[in-house]
Amino acid sequence: MSAVSLAPRALYQEVAELLRQRIFRRELEPGSWIDELKLAEEYGISRTPLREALKVLAAEGLVTMKVRRGAYVTEVSEQDLAEVYHLLSLLESDAAGVVAQKASDAQLRSLKTLHTELEAAVKHRDKFFAINERFHMLLLEIAGNKWRNQMVADLRKVMKLNRHNSLLKSGRIEESLAEHRAVMDALVRRDAAAAVQRMQEHFSNGLEAAA
Repeated sequence: MSAVSLAPRALYQEVAELLRQRIFRRELEPGSWIDELKLAEEYGISRTPLREALKVLAAEGLVTMKVRRGAYVTEVSEQDLAEVYHLLSLLESDAAGVVAQKASDAQLRSLKTLHTELEAAVKHRDKFFAINERFHMLLLEIAGNKWRNQMVADLRKVMKLNRHNSLLKSGRIEESLAEHRAVMDALVRRDAAAAVQRMQEHFSNGLEAAA
């Protein structure tokens, strides 16, 4: 197998991103052992940057390091999932309340444009996932708290280990879209309390579907 061409930025960061995407695509399954020797050979690198990359993924919760056994793709338990969804609900509902109160008309239009794209993508699962994430991250960006944004970004990486299973459940994408519609309606009406509540309901229903 030919070595993958890597960008000139810090090698371990590039390797971390390659592995991150393989985990999200399920090429590396939750619970599976990560063969460091095989990956180092595949990427044409030494094991040192690979191990640094695995430390990055371990800090994000995507990889679990086991003493004398090596690195494994993290398996998300029901308790893990409940805790992640709980924190995301608190953080993103708070952001929704801020946006309802403080967003400019132009910012709300940007959110509305993404929501319209989401409506159009309901029959295209992968596209729906991507636009859905863009909507949530734009909402956080508009709310404007870099510490909250970083926490949400890390939590969403862990959620991705299970997210596809939850949205694959029959009717869940349509339900998720209806919940987004309710959030968007509250934002446009600048009803902060309703925006908070609708976002909390969105995560509550998402957790129920994921369990």
